[in-house]
Amino acid sequence: MHSRGDGLRCALSDGDLVSGHRPSVDVLFGSVAKAAAGRAVGVILTGMGADGAKGLLEMRRAGARTLGQDEATCVVYGMPKCAFQLGAVERQLPLEKIAAEIGELTSSARTRN
Repeated sequence: MHSRGDGLRCALSDGDLVSGHRPSVDVLFGSVAKAAAGRAVGVILTGMGADGAKGLLEMRRAGARTLGQDEATCVVYGMPKCAFQLGAVERQLPLEKIAAEIGELTSSARTRN
């Protein structure tokens, strides 16, 4: 993720594997933390492993709002669990409530700016 005059852009690169992944959610979230900081909302959903947990923590530390899918609605509670245990998840929600929460967070951010 990088800033351009007309906004932010995300681009894939042919870099090294990060935690065995390319593309890596940790790399994506880490770049969002640097480029967008407190203007971002990060969400981690069902999945195996820990990819995304460290990057989501970077986002939270940079001021982004962060959400994680709750265990009850996950098929696999791996990625959201790791992020939650790391302190990266500000709020855990059932899958069916995440979209509305993103809407609330982004609309309240617009009214503050």
